[in-house]
Amino acid sequence: MSTIVTEHPNAALVRRGYAAFNTADMETLTELFHEGSCWHTPGRSPLGGSFQGRDAVFGHFGSYGGLTAGTFQANLQDVVANEEGTVIAIHQNTAQKDGKTLDVSCCIVFEIRDGRVLDGREYFFDLHAWDAFWG
Repeated sequence: MSTIVTEHPNAALVRRGYAAFNTADMETLTELFHEGSCWHTPGRSPLGGSFQGRDAVFGHFGSYGGLTAGTFQANLQDVVANEEGTVIAIHQNTAQKDGKTLDVSCCIVFEIRDGRVLDGREYFFDLHAWDAFWG
């Protein structure tokens, strides 16, 4: 007897979001992010801060690619979701900029409501390396 395992819909939504982010698919990202979404990036680098509203969040995301000549990637490793709308994604950030290489593990805690991303909070394994790369 075989068992069919299906992924939680919110985990599948986050996977779609990573694929869209890494290919700059703004149509899909717009579909996935709530208009009033928030994004929180820790640290003291120029990219640290909280961003309110989908346009501000997308502007923040654009900085990742813009400051690295499009080399920034968030390579998804694992996704878990619960029934309360929380999704945790673990990925590896990589990029090149000004002769520096970024290679930092990250966890994002997403809050999903009504099939859309409402909130994202980044947590870096090595925040010092993250800040040094962008600083």
